[in-house]
Amino acid sequence: MPVYVMVAAFAVVLSVPILVFSLVADRVPGKRATKNLNARLVQPKDFRELSLARSPLERIVQPLVALLARPVRRLSPAGMVTAVERRIELSAVSWTVERVLVVKAVLGGGLLTGGLIMALRSGSSTSFLVALCAGAVGYVGPDTVLTRMARARQLQIGNELPDTLDQLTICVSSGLGFDAALARISRSGKGPLAQEITLLLQELRVGVPRREALDNLLARTDVPELRQFVHAVIQADSYGVPISRVLRSQAGEQREKRRFRAEERAMKLPVKVIFPLVFCILPVVFIVVLGPAYMRITSGVG
Repeated sequence: MPVYVMVAAFAVVLSVPILVFSLVADRVPGKRATKNLNARLVQPKDFRELSLARSPLERIVQPLVALLARPVRRLSPAGMVTAVERRIELSAVSWTVERVLVVKAVLGGGLLTGGLIMALRSGSSTSFLVALCAGAVGYVGPDTVLTRMARARQLQIGNELPDTLDQLTICVSSGLGFDAALARISRSGKGPLAQEITLLLQELRVGVPRREALDNLLARTDVPELRQFVHAVIQADSYGVPISRVLRSQAGEQREKRRFRAEERAMKLPVKVIFPLVFCILPVVFIVVLGPAYMRITSGVG
């Protein structure tokens, strides 16, 4: 068989899947558009259908929270409301201040009421004290949870900062601008620091000046290392210092600080282990070791 016949047959066989792919791929956007339009058409059309589309729990809880939110916020001290707003901002939760205040009031009041009912049934003064403690725990519990979440998030941002600065240094040294390097990190990164960088880029894209956007970044976080880096970038932008030099020095300094923090936590570990060791582990060891000897001694004496 001639060579040109084999080449022609191979070309025909190869053209079939290419033709099928081109025809199918040409129809995929149309299918997706039709699917999206049909999905929009079958959605609820009036307020009643939109309300019924939600879960029963959501339909009951949301109006109740909205009813209690205004009086609870009015009765709460202004300083406490500001502190709750700050904790929500640092922890980056989706709850509103009113929702947290209502949860605090409901938990505190519910536990206090239940404790008082149990205390009235028992009639002891200790039960009343336990009821007051339960109400206080229920009222302060959401604040404690938000504080722990905020601290964990700020600690994660501080731990991610040196690696992010290394990536920024590499991107800027390879020729990218500072904003382009931030955009690349926001696309490839994960975690709270990448989320904050994404918010920073969104503010820059809508026309917010870089200094103001960086100040907003500091307002949303509470990390001393990030504050130091932002101030260094602002000063470099003001005095015309090359940003790559600032990034390189900041990256090395932040790596050293992260290593020092790890060493500090490692040095605190023996002190933290003493209490569970003394009160939980050593008594069990003494029981296991001395228990058989004590039983033999007592049985021999008997």
